[in-house]
Amino acid sequence: MKLSTLAAIAIALGVSTWAQADWSQTQNEAKGQKVYFNAWGGSEATNAYIAWAAKEAKTRYGVDVRHVKITDAAEVVKRVQTEVAAGRTGDGSVDLMWVNGENFRKLKNGGLLFGPWAQNLPNWDLVDLNKPVRTDFSVPTEGYESPWGTAQLTFIADRAKTPTPPRSAADLLAFAKAHPGRVSYPKPPDFHGTTFVKQMLLELAPNKAALQQAVTPAAFVTATQPLWAYLDQLHPSLWRNGTTFPASAAEMHRMLGDGELKMSITFNPNEAANLIASKQLPATAYSFGFTGGTIGNVHFVAIPVNARAKAGAEVFANFLLSAEAQTRKADISVWGDGTVLDINKLPAASQALIRKTAPGALNEAVPTLPEPHASWVEALEAEWLKRYGSR
Repeated sequence: MKLSTLAAIAIALGVSTWAQADWSQTQNEAKGQKVYFNAWGGSEATNAYIAWAAKEAKTRYGVDVRHVKITDAAEVVKRVQTEVAAGRTGDGSVDLMWVNGENFRKLKNGGLLFGPWAQNLPNWDLVDLNKPVRTDFSVPTEGYESPWGTAQLTFIADRAKTPTPPRSAADLLAFAKAHPGRVSYPKPPDFHGTTFVKQMLLELAPNKAALQQAVTPAAFVTATQPLWAYLDQLHPSLWRNGTTFPASAAEMHRMLGDGELKMSITFNPNEAANLIASKQLPATAYSFGFTGGTIGNVHFVAIPVNARAKAGAEVFANFLLSAEAQTRKADISVWGDGTVLDINKLPAASQALIRKTAPGALNEAVPTLPEPHASWVEALEAEWLKRYGSR
């Protein structure tokens, strides 16, 4: 064997030993730490899963995870900004947060994230690198956030009342006109509502490639002109004539169950199955997408630069990436959130559970459309609120 080969092996072994020792040190430091995990609290299934993961982290690693239930990650971003500006550089109130898109971009550009750290996690080796885990709404993650799950915009309807759903923006407009007052979407900046607006933008924009670049005033005007014309036509046929909008997807689910709406919206292709199982929707509920595709993305967890319990946050994030935690999360009877792992690296039992489907879940192939660049979100929300928010 060549000397250079031996040296390479020795270096590799040395790096591996160092990495193991470094992670062991992180685990030791994490013991006893309280991790304040700021994460959306609008889903019973999600909240129950986080409670399970927190209990496991306490038992296995001695890390005390507290779920701080939030409604909008943008408010958490503002809190971190305020704390750092006020000089709270090491005793912040947020240790880990569920984040992606524009909120990640703001934190990263503002130097408000700890890292890079994500690619040093032991369970990073299980991640499916063919998924968009190294970019977030076209912004490179560069190890400043760890992938947690996948999502895709999905619509829900009741087959007993809506056997043939709309399959495009044009179909939806015709459907809304045929069923006045029975269609709506959440009010932006609720992320489901903003995603609905982005979905229509992706379908209607004359130059879709421009949406993958940072927004400029000129590009915004050109790309969104068909969108506003479309919404101007759509809104008069919506629930309450488009003068007010549901506050959330959860409210739309209730309205669908009550028969007030003919459609609801989710970012989890398996959520309808959970809603059926919990008797919130009838057994005839089903999921569908648009023929041309719907927006999909990866959601992440990130550590603010001023977090108190950075080691504990890393240990918890690593557990969230474990085969056990990802398989449980993907189980439709638990949450049904898509995995970010390469399932070919998982045990056969895990693979079977992840591939399992259930009545009501999305069981058709819907192309995944890339998110616009994160910078489009704020511009879209501001213009939407200017045009429709005060009606």
